[in-house]
Amino acid sequence: MQEFVDNHRKIFVLTGAGISTESGIPDYRSEGVGLYATSNKRPVQFKTFMDSAKARQSYWARNYIGWPRFSTFQPNITHLTLAEWEKKGKIQCVVTQNVDRLHHKAGSTKVHELHGTAFNVICMSCSKMVDRHSFQSRLRILNPHMSSHSSEIRPDGDVELTEEEVNQFQVPPCKHCGGIMKPYIVFFGDNVPKDRVERVKQELSESDGLLVLGSSLFVYSGYRFILQAVDMGIPLCAVNIGTTRADKHLDFRISARCGEVLPQIVV
Repeated sequence: MQEFVDNHRKIFVLTGAGISTESGIPDYRSEGVGLYATSNKRPVQFKTFMDSAKARQSYWARNYIGWPRFSTFQPNITHLTLAEWEKKGKIQCVVTQNVDRLHHKAGSTKVHELHGTAFNVICMSCSKMVDRHSFQSRLRILNPHMSSHSSEIRPDGDVELTEEEVNQFQVPPCKHCGGIMKPYIVFFGDNVPKDRVERVKQELSESDGLLVLGSSLFVYSGYRFILQAVDMGIPLCAVNIGTTRADKHLDFRISARCGEVLPQIVV
């Protein structure tokens, strides 16, 4: 790993949920402890969210309760180390599959949020964007009976509620056109915007190494950049607990927590 970092000065870093678990945010796929292993709950699908007012009510009720805690998670040593690497000229960019804004909180500036961010909300009709904290205030005014605090949280920032609590929850429409409000996140079943993909592809074409941190690369939206790197002959390595979809393409993989590995690298 030290040799990989020493030999490359334009590293394309692809990060996944595994780097944020050390900040306290759970993930979906960690063996034995991820949401998929410990629960039969699954994240809402894009089509379900758009087609069903009930699904939107359920989503926003849970998200409203989980937001105060989710929004205050702090970056860990991995996020902070990557910000330092950027300052020292080692990083071409960070492409994150996470929506938690922890790279920004750590001080990184060359960040592409592949799946969007939980910190913005967008109208699906007029595309007006609002800050998630502002939207939280609107939700609070409409739902004074709901306690906006929870200690248990899911990877996408929501929590478990009773059916009665969900049924009472009021969701505001867009202030400008009355449209459906949705987190500025790529939901399961949706696609990453093409212009975003093209920007990231351009970044990769200007890179000389690809480092995967905390991702199984199960989702194609991230894995596609592995395939591009292979086609371009760009060296690949990964730090992840467990196997990844890209193992056959990697020059090497370290099976460990990112927070145990990155601080040992001298830049």
